[in-house]
Amino acid sequence: MARKAADVYRAGLELDPDERAVVAHRLLASLHWEDKASQPEIDAAWRDEVGTRVDDILTGEVNRSTFEQTRAQARALVGGLRT
Repeated sequence: MARKAADVYRAGLELDPDERAVVAHRLLASLHWEDKASQPEIDAAWRDEVGTRVDDILTGEVNRSTFEQTRAQARALVGGLRT
C-alpha cells in the first residue's frame, strides 16, 4: 500500500463505525462514476427522483403496503427460492 493510502487508512480507523461506513461507501462508489458527475449534480438527481416517487404516492400511481405486507411478500419470495 502506498504511503498516502496507508495514511488515509490509519486516519479512517480513527473514525467511528458510522463515519467509516460513509467514507467506505463514497470511496467504493467513486470507482463506478463513469461520467464523474459532481456531488451537486448527484444530489439534484436524487431530489428529482424522490420528488417523482412522492408525486406517484400522492397521485395514487403506486400502491402502498404496510410493513407486515411487505415482509410477508419478501418471505414468500425467499421461500420460493428455497424450493
